[in-house]
This record gives sequence, structure tokens and C-alpha cells, in this order.
Amino acid sequence: MHAASDAVPTWTVGEITVRRIDETALPAPTGRWLLPDATPDVVAGAPWLQRDFTDRDGTLRLATHSFAIEVQGLRLLVDTGIGNGKPRTNPAWNDLNSDYLQRLTAAGFAPETVDLVLLTHLHTDHVGWNTRAEKGSWVPTFPRARYLTARTEWDHWAGQELDEARRQMFRDSVHPVRDAGQLDLIEVPDEGTEIVPGVRLLPTPGHTPGQVAVELHSAGRTALITGDCIHHPVQLPRPDICSCADVDPTQAARTRSALLASLADTDALLLGSHFPPPTAGRVISDGDAYRLSAVAPDRP
Repeated sequence: MHAASDAVPTWTVGEITVRRIDETALPAPTGRWLLPDATPDVVAGAPWLQRDFTDRDGTLRLATHSFAIEVQGLRLLVDTGIGNGKPRTNPAWNDLNSDYLQRLTAAGFAPETVDLVLLTHLHTDHVGWNTRAEKGSWVPTFPRARYLTARTEWDHWAGQELDEARRQMFRDSVHPVRDAGQLDLIEVPDEGTEIVPGVRLLPTPGHTPGQVAVELHSAGRTALITGDCIHHPVQLPRPDICSCADVDPTQAARTRSALLASLADTDALLLGSHFPPPTAGRVISDGDAYRLSAVAPDRP
């Protein structure tokens, strides 16, 4: 057994335990850059957002974190954030120095105990802690884990002419995992694929072609980790609002609308990969769109 800190936000989904491992809150300008159509007027039209997810002036709150999951005796990590000490063109990500690994270990997930790392997609702020610096090289942070991503995602980036910033990210955070023989490419059909009992990858294309969401199901309860299919709860009342980083905005909006419709007015817990605390909620129908009813962690 690995002792977990009571301070780690934790939700229970049937017999599955989900912990949020914080990396960093993102600076205020991030929302204006990432979701330019989420204006203060849009936020004002959904007053419930100001209770938890925005400032009073309409500024979106965003964060980076991982979800650490215990299921069937396995220890899974969904996405790995920005990472420390990495050269990045985004000033908020460049040469970050967070205590993420200490938080992960305090939550009972010391790096050597992690079995699977699930990468929803291969963007810089989701793969950073794949690796850590050791003697001048980047080595896998989780030495005995298998790292999983969709084959469609890998094939997309492998077939692109990448700019230098993205080449750097692959050099320091993706290729070392592949070179260590720890990267597995998974076929994800339209209906999704179960990778271990209770954990299913669902295709959510648009932000990137091979992006996946992670569905958890146990003892009649369900939760879904968004990846970047939904960046912020402001996209519930306005599913048409897209990210500036979406590869295919039209498909991203279509995927988001279908996902929200499937979750609406159910007991399924939505866990946002960039949602600020309280991070989780249930999707509620609100006219011809949706709102998020926040769900506090079982343990703070």
C-alpha cells in the first residue's frame, strides 16, 4: 500500500479512486488567448460560471494537472502537464519549476509505482512530465510504466512538418519514451476501447485528430476526463466556442456537442483537464445548451 495525502482532492467512482495532482494555475491572459470568443459578455450570460470558474471581470480561470487513478490494483496517470526545466516559447511554460513530483508522491503515486500513463493527446502541456532531466539527458519519469496514446494521434504528428517549438517538445518529452521502448500506440475505434477493466478511451477528435477522453466506470458509476475536448466550463453554454489550438474547429465543436449531449442529466462526473478547482461537475441541460453543476471532492 502507498499512503496518500488527505490534502489531495479525491473523487470516488464506484470502486475507482481519482486524485487530482496539481501542477500550476495558468496566468490570467491564457483564457483570452486560448478561447478568444469567450468574452466577458459571454461569461456574464452564464452567471453560474462566476461562482467557481471565472473572475468577476470575466477572466477565465485555467490550470494544469494530472489525474491519478487506482483501479483493479493498477496505478494510472492521465496526462503529465508541462514539466520542469523545459525550454518553451510560451513564457508561462518556459523553464517551469513546480513541485508536481512531490505532490504526486505525497498522493501515493511515487514515479516508480505508476503502471500506465494515458496521454489524451500530444500537446506540450499534456506530456511534459513524461520525462525528467538526468545527467544532461531526458529520461522517462515513470521507469516501469507503459505510456499509451492513440495511433491516430502519433500518425498525425509524424506526418507533419513541425515547427521548432513542437520539435523541441517531441525531442524532450516524447521521443525519449519511445526510445526507451515504453510508448504503446493504441487503436481507438469509434466506439472506444477498454484498456483495463473500468477504463475506456473514447475518440474525441477536433482539437487534434487522435485526441481521446478517458471514461471510468465502476459499480454503476461513471466519470469522464475531458482532455482538451472541453478546455473550460464556458464551453458548456457555448459548445461552439473553440480553442485557438484546435486543428479542426468545426469537428471540435461537433465532438464537444455530442459528448455533452451524452452526459447531460446523467450521474456521470465530468473532470476537466484544465478546469480550475473544484474541477468536477455534472452536466445539466440549460435551454438548448448546458451548465456545469460543480461537485466538490470527497476529500479536499
